[in-house]
Amino acid sequence: MNDPRFASIDAFAEQNREAILRDITRLVAVPSVEGAPAPGAPFGPGPRAALDKALEIAAELGLATHNANGYIGWAETGHVAEGQKYLATITHCDVVPEGNGWDADPYTVRVKDGWILGRGVADDKGPAILTLYALKYLKESGERLKYPVRALLGANEETGMVDVDYFAEHFAQPAFCFTPDAEFPVCNGEKGGFNGEIVSPVLEGGVIRAFAGGVAHNAVPDRASCTVAVPAASLKAADGLTFTEENGATRIDAEGKSGHAAMPEGTINAIGMIVTCLLDSGVCSETETAYLKVLAKLHAATDGSALGIASDDGLFTPLTIIGGTIEFKNGCLRQSFDCRYPTSTDADKLTAAMKDACGTAAKLENTTSRVPFYIDAGSPAIQTLIDTYNDVTGENQKPFTMGGGTYARHFPYAVSFGPEHADLPLPEFAGPMHGANEGASFDKLIEALKISILALLRLQEIEL
Repeated sequence: MNDPRFASIDAFAEQNREAILRDITRLVAVPSVEGAPAPGAPFGPGPRAALDKALEIAAELGLATHNANGYIGWAETGHVAEGQKYLATITHCDVVPEGNGWDADPYTVRVKDGWILGRGVADDKGPAILTLYALKYLKESGERLKYPVRALLGANEETGMVDVDYFAEHFAQPAFCFTPDAEFPVCNGEKGGFNGEIVSPVLEGGVIRAFAGGVAHNAVPDRASCTVAVPAASLKAADGLTFTEENGATRIDAEGKSGHAAMPEGTINAIGMIVTCLLDSGVCSETETAYLKVLAKLHAATDGSALGIASDDGLFTPLTIIGGTIEFKNGCLRQSFDCRYPTSTDADKLTAAMKDACGTAAKLENTTSRVPFYIDAGSPAIQTLIDTYNDVTGENQKPFTMGGGTYARHFPYAVSFGPEHADLPLPEFAGPMHGANEGASFDKLIEALKISILALLRLQEIEL
């Protein structure tokens, strides 16, 4: 590393290791799953409390702060005058539900073999704290800032991104923004998204009495349960399934392996396990069986091939689709799905193919979509980020595209930039984003802080 500023950055990050861990722990301790709206808390009390805690930490670090009615907040260094260009980072303080399978309290950070564990350490409370410390460095270093810098803190990334829509409506957008909510080196493109529900007809005269599973539409469920009015002896056993019989009915419990909807490889969908069991056992009514066969197409392959929607454009990774949650409501089964698609297809094609796969056995409801997003890898800001990453790490990486959806697509000029490393294997005791025992390498988080600080300084040197 031949940038003379890096020695100071490195010293700052290393000197603040304990304080950074302390503040990540404080923010993770605030449960912040979306809840019922309340005055000043449009996404529920949890996200508002986490936003407040993040701004409290920012103020302790000597940064100016602003809370925009609980929708979003920010810390800043340098004053953003009207009409002035500024840089921004954006992270989020909300999290997905904790789910099942944790070895300890999800909201109490644990440290093990250099990894920190807890809901949000990777997605996205750990990175949120890093952005605040990056601004602390900029404030204390005495560096002249051509562009003031804001660390935006969202409260609704996991479920709707209404927070950034509110921000765009009420405040000036940054000249350039990056979100540390993905992987290094630089993600300059995100797949499109297609979401909705596969809904059964009213199920009368069948055997299914209850069916529940999953905690979020964008997470592969590792637990599901279904109660059927048949004896356990009539059900086909399989790994990961347990049967509990009582009064002639049997509860089927499935335990799979969770993970993020955008990266379903290696996951095991617990809902799909039960669907397979019911179909293999042949105990359901004709209407139930027809519907379950549709769900079997959804759960058969995460590339959508069984549904007839597989697609690959060579720019993005191939299409993915998972079933996230299922519920039995008003006599109908409702299976949510989360699809991430490349430029070689679109929402209309996906809708037509999935309706065809459903036939008369099911129907699509509550569908929503977003188009793919892409920023030219040769643009000045993207080149600044990739060069900074390679200079600090000694690597020779190139920008990439991904299936995950981040805040970046909601800004005129933005990308995601770290802090994860796709080639860094998870230890057995740690889980992925959205999974149980969510983990992050603390050394890699500290390295990400150094990279972010240097990138923010170098972005000051280009025309935006």
